[in-house]
Amino acid sequence: MKEITVENLVRKFSLKVLAGESQLQKKITQPRVHRPGLEFVGHFDFFPTERVQILGKKEITYLHKLSKEERKIRIGNIVLYHPPCFIVTAGEEGLTYLMHHCTEQGIPLLVTSKPEITSEFITQLDTYLIKELAPEMAVHGVCMNVSGIGILLRGNSGVGKSETAHTLIRRGHRLVSDDMVVLKKLSPQTILGTHDGKTKEFLALRSIGLLNVVRIYGRKAFQDETRITLDIHLTKWEKDALYNDLEQEIHYTDYMGVKIPSIEIQLQPGRDVAGLIEAAANNWYLKQQGYSAAEEFMSRIEADIMNSGKNNSSI
Repeated sequence: MKEITVENLVRKFSLKVLAGESQLQKKITQPRVHRPGLEFVGHFDFFPTERVQILGKKEITYLHKLSKEERKIRIGNIVLYHPPCFIVTAGEEGLTYLMHHCTEQGIPLLVTSKPEITSEFITQLDTYLIKELAPEMAVHGVCMNVSGIGILLRGNSGVGKSETAHTLIRRGHRLVSDDMVVLKKLSPQTILGTHDGKTKEFLALRSIGLLNVVRIYGRKAFQDETRITLDIHLTKWEKDALYNDLEQEIHYTDYMGVKIPSIEIQLQPGRDVAGLIEAAANNWYLKQQGYSAAEEFMSRIEADIMNSGKNNSSI
């Protein structure tokens, strides 16, 4: 199971530590946060104790209105479950009682650098946690964003993946990762492609060496991550191995339980592989919009046959 520490949150979101500074190495393993509402009134049946606990203006205002004794009971019941940390988004004023309980139980109490809209902060934090804690795997290949479509290029070493990526970059598309692509499963339907940090912005070309695509082609040539939409397998040319069917059968590649549409493109000297990849990306987009070139072509053929029949019957 993947994990991060409370200290990672402190650094990422510039949080101030009010209590539990010695406990910042506590582990976070759950990808979503929780706002303890029912728990403050005594309902703990479904309390997700392993999640980061967010205290917004609503929760803090409620606690401020309680008597000293009642507040001690309400907070005391929650801290006994030892969640990874509490984050307050409503400012740090009047939190002495929370600091006391968190110090006593060894729970980090954090506060945002300025009062935040709690729902917006939760969205940012959830997004960060989902990406950091997502199951992941590494695959050999190249990841590109072509016309807004995330594409994973795979194939044997030396088949021409990086060279094809270079041509796509020169045509205005964006590199995400070369050689080693990190895939993250964000949901049962979503695979995110990114780099491992070391290869960021680099493209390796045989006979040329490493290129920094940002230094050569500018910021528009690179992006950190993209949702993988198409899996394209580059293979060596084999005569009569592919057929010009009107509608190619859809194949899929499984990555961590997520099925990604997959196609094969054969390489041959003089063949515009980058152009074929652009066509594949644009054609996939049109299909998602409900358009099929094959269906339109067949409807034209059927209409032509019907018109020919009518003309023949009128003679």
